[in-house]
Amino acid sequence: MPDLAPAPASPSLARRTVLVAAPITAVALGAAACGGNDSNAPASDAPAADTSSGTALTPTAKVPVGGGVVVGDVVVTQPVAGTFEAFSTTCPHMGCAVAPKDGDLVCPCHGSEFGLDGSLVQGPATTGLTPVRVQVRDADVVRA
Repeated sequence: MPDLAPAPASPSLARRTVLVAAPITAVALGAAACGGNDSNAPASDAPAADTSSGTALTPTAKVPVGGGVVVGDVVVTQPVAGTFEAFSTTCPHMGCAVAPKDGDLVCPCHGSEFGLDGSLVQGPATTGLTPVRVQVRDADVVRA
């Protein structure tokens, strides 16, 4: 007759521990995949933006009319000639960095699109981009 004594404790994880931890791990990995360091997001060659008031972000000549340029964690746009605006590059949906594309600001992670004025054009984001106060001083766009 076979021995019916319980098996000795094994150093491996108990089934209950695995069943409880699996959903938590999946959520954590999903959040990491949707965060600001998504490998599908294009790398930015732009220098880090200084956050001090009065700091020059970019020369006005480098911001195309109907487009924008990323400077660190700020995107500076020129929706119409002579009008400059700036926004955080952080997409309000899941934190990926938006970038100018075809006259809009686009999140490469989940497809949210924003106008050059920071307004939401298409989700999954539910709000526009966070404005950054800027002004033109001489030939530069500077933090206000």
